Amino acid sequence: MTEQTGAEYLARTLDAYGVSAVFLVPTSLSATLVTMERETEIKRIVTHGEKAAAYMADGYARATGRPGVCMAQNIGGANLAAGLRDPYLGCSPVIALTGGPYEFSRGRNYYQEIEDFPLFKPVTKSSRQVLDAARLPDQLDQAFRDATVGKPGPAHLELAGHTGDTIENQRIDAEIPDANIRQVPAARISPNPADIARAAEALRSAQRPVIVAGGGVRASGAGDEVVALAELLGAPLATSLNGKDTVPAGHPLAIGIPGLYSRASANEILLEADLVFYIGSQTGSQLTLTWQVPPPSTQIVHLDIEPQELGRHYPNTVPIVSDAKLGLIALLSALSDVDRSRTADWVARARTLGERWRRDLTDRLESDATPIRPERLAHELGQILPDNALVVADTGHAGMWTGGYLDLAGPNQGFLRAAGSLGWGLPAGIGAQIARPDAQVVVFTGDGGLMYHLAELETAARWNVPLVVVVNDNRSLNQEINPYTVAYGGSLNGRHHELWHFTDLDLAKVAESLGVTGIRVTRPQDFEPALARAVALNGPVLIDVVTDIDIIAPKGSAARALS
Repeated sequence: MTEQTGAEYLARTLDAYGVSAVFLVPTSLSATLVTMERETEIKRIVTHGEKAAAYMADGYARATGRPGVCMAQNIGGANLAAGLRDPYLGCSPVIALTGGPYEFSRGRNYYQEIEDFPLFKPVTKSSRQVLDAARLPDQLDQAFRDATVGKPGPAHLELAGHTGDTIENQRIDAEIPDANIRQVPAARISPNPADIARAAEALRSAQRPVIVAGGGVRASGAGDEVVALAELLGAPLATSLNGKDTVPAGHPLAIGIPGLYSRASANEILLEADLVFYIGSQTGSQLTLTWQVPPPSTQIVHLDIEPQELGRHYPNTVPIVSDAKLGLIALLSALSDVDRSRTADWVARARTLGERWRRDLTDRLESDATPIRPERLAHELGQILPDNALVVADTGHAGMWTGGYLDLAGPNQGFLRAAGSLGWGLPAGIGAQIARPDAQVVVFTGDGGLMYHLAELETAARWNVPLVVVVNDNRSLNQEINPYTVAYGGSLNGRHHELWHFTDLDLAKVAESLGVTGIRVTRPQDFEPALARAVALNGPVLIDVVTDIDIIAPKGSAARALS
């Protein structure tokens, strides 16, 4: 055994686990950070807020499948916990390290001290206190295991001392683990053969099957297998937002994303299906349009690594507990004799619905109007993305526009999306770009989302993080038009603008003031050269695209389907 301080053990072990960056607000784990500088290549990214640190760690984790690490002292614990909501909802392996009360100070109105620990329980898979450095080795190892085994998610350790200094300064006898990159999936679960047999029979019998690839397909690296199964069955292939980059948009069976942030044609197809096969999906309200698409009576086959998700929302479910990749490999073997001709008319029907949806949108996707239509912006971005692009989409309208209108054409292009926290996009994009220097990260957000963590542009500039931020700048939170129209009695009147209008800012100039190259685009024909220039620059760039304030994304675009 080797005697060392808790700080030395923590820095060396994170390095051994393959952590290449940590994200923090000072002052937390100061001695650990110094050891990182002296003994490792780990980047220490100081952010302008604890939520942003959590979002950066989240972007890092989703981009790599390796745990992202964020840190805060005890006074910032509540802010860091708030930032874990998105990685928890997005099933992302984030490790949160915070300080905690001293033994002598607990419960004595010590300056800035509160019990932050209970705040982490709702937003983590596990939350533990380390009160003695002798427990640091096993508790740190368990946190990484919790984050990466089964359904991924955040894990939290509260280290004694306001900055974790009690644990850092204690000496322990412990060996540094052998170099072992921790990542998702940490353990692959094989399916029960009997479950595979039942699922294969249901799929073989279906006349109008649809496959929906969720985030679990992405986490498992099972994109090739899900496409192969769709081809074998002759089944239209949809994805969730989290699974968007698992299926090539140009594949003849691809139908896009159903549900709330959707294509109307995808919802129509699921409503006509006689069987839906969900793979690595929680079948939540967003993907199913609050469990209307498909209807609850639909025959479901559901493969997921988390048993409690199976049959949770659809009672007529054939369940398979399994890692997505292993489960799909088993199904491909079991279905080798399937008769694909039975679904030929169904595939043609799905293609017709998709073509009609796209044809109805042609005037908007090709519009030369100014201010720019966001449909054209999202569609054109998909057409001109670099081959190595990793798109990071904010929530709200940013998720709707990119979910429905942005196609990923290249096999090396990726997509990450916020699970619901507006403002996630910019810091998550910074974390993703730091994690993946081989990729070109392109953040898609609105001016409302950008403003949440605008100061992190300085972080990107300070570290010369070469991401591109595309801002759908409609000078507002215009997603609120419909709710406020209802609240005002059917038409906007009075001082409604106070509730959703912003000042008309030149965000390119704001970016320049924070050290980021800014480009302002007011005509649709200028966007392609702006993106080409941004990608060619070696550093962060913000493209401020002026769009129409009155255009609302087609939230839950299934009016035709549900009529």
